[in-house]
Amino acid sequence: MAVSEETFFLDPSFEGTLQQQIQSLVAEGILSGRLRSGEKLPSTRRLARHLGISRITVTLAYTELQADDYIISKGRSGYYVSPNAPQPRLTGQPIEDTGNVDWDAFLGTRFSDAELFRKPADWQSYRYPFIYGQADASLFDHANWRLCALQALGLRDFEAMTTDYFERDDPRLVEFIARHSLPRRGILAAPDEILVTLGAQNALWLAAEVLLGPGRTAVIESPCYPGLSTILGRRGGTVLPVPVDAGGLPVEAIPKETDVVFTTPSHHCPTSVTMPLERRRALLAQAEADNFLVVEDDYEFEMSFLTPPSPALKSLDKEGRVIHIGSFSKSLFPGLRLGYIVGSRAFIAEARALRAAVLRHPPGHVQRTAAYFMSLGHYDALIKRTARALAERRSVMDSAIKAHGLQVAGEGKGGSSLWMRAPDGTDTVALTERLKAQGVLIEPGSAFFPESEKPSEYYRLAYSSIRKDRIADGIALIAKEIGA
Repeated sequence: MAVSEETFFLDPSFEGTLQQQIQSLVAEGILSGRLRSGEKLPSTRRLARHLGISRITVTLAYTELQADDYIISKGRSGYYVSPNAPQPRLTGQPIEDTGNVDWDAFLGTRFSDAELFRKPADWQSYRYPFIYGQADASLFDHANWRLCALQALGLRDFEAMTTDYFERDDPRLVEFIARHSLPRRGILAAPDEILVTLGAQNALWLAAEVLLGPGRTAVIESPCYPGLSTILGRRGGTVLPVPVDAGGLPVEAIPKETDVVFTTPSHHCPTSVTMPLERRRALLAQAEADNFLVVEDDYEFEMSFLTPPSPALKSLDKEGRVIHIGSFSKSLFPGLRLGYIVGSRAFIAEARALRAAVLRHPPGHVQRTAAYFMSLGHYDALIKRTARALAERRSVMDSAIKAHGLQVAGEGKGGSSLWMRAPDGTDTVALTERLKAQGVLIEPGSAFFPESEKPSEYYRLAYSSIRKDRIADGIALIAKEIGA
């Protein structure tokens, strides 16, 4: 790879000759790792012309660098970074912050202090990865996804791939959502009532930005999706956690001063319990009586493999009070980052304008590839295959958990995880680290609780990415470490 002369700049404050400054520029580039072994340097003529100095000055600097074995000459081919040059001294080391900027004063809002479970980048190297949200390569339809991506790259789809939609979305994908995904949830929506998002988390952020702010009150479930509590906690206004029970969010616990309720009725996160139909109707009646809106996160309804999924809360909504959020990132793969919001025209218009101002729209090629994959039937086939595999793994999980006396804290209709409770006094954060050393990955539960006082006994076990034949041994290691 050739290094461009445009990456070199002279410093008027440099104390030394021009020749010494050229030597310093090249040597520092090598020592910092910016210039790598084997890379071709600019010719003496080009570098001299770029810097506005004599060519002989550059030639003399290169000669000194060559004598010190920083660079080598390959005749007419030019100069290259020597394979024997000193190794970069900063490789793998943080650069020391020696500036005088008071970042505590400049950072208006903090996001890095949110408690999150961070999955190891090498999670696939662990023998027992009971972690949530990772795609299983053995289940995904690589061949047909690749074909759909190639089709979306074709001349017929050139405009869909390259156009600036600005505030709009791929009409093929919107049509699939309107005519296939939503009717399966009992929802009928027009194209201008649908907005494509970068996954469910982006949809939640858009909803929070449009609906909330100082002086407004939001109710969230406890425990809940950690990303949601992070978003709302930085938005301003009041955030009230309401503990869930065996039926999800208890309607009678919602304060009258509430403006927006965020809930996961079909598959509560993280306990996986389902809100009964009677409670859903009661929630809508309460929303009408107290004049609040409901944001429904329907993130994992496709995985209801034990019993048919319940109707979406949005399907029961007669007043337009429910904003429905769906995601393809869980049913396809998390790196896709593709979801959608369904709501009234007034709300969608504002969310669309906000999205356009921040990121314009999700990539056109990604939208068109997903639209082809879904409309050609590959998506439904993948869902069926995944549901069968998860059902088999869930059966093995249930048997192993029962055999080792572990406690399940939440029961649902399917999904890809179980919400667990260790004995009183157990620190599941410390438990996670001990198990990690044995090749077992679990998720401690404290991050799911938005309150300042967090219980320490809960943890989550997912089975979307672990091989069925390894589940029982992994559960046995967990039980042994807990002392069950």
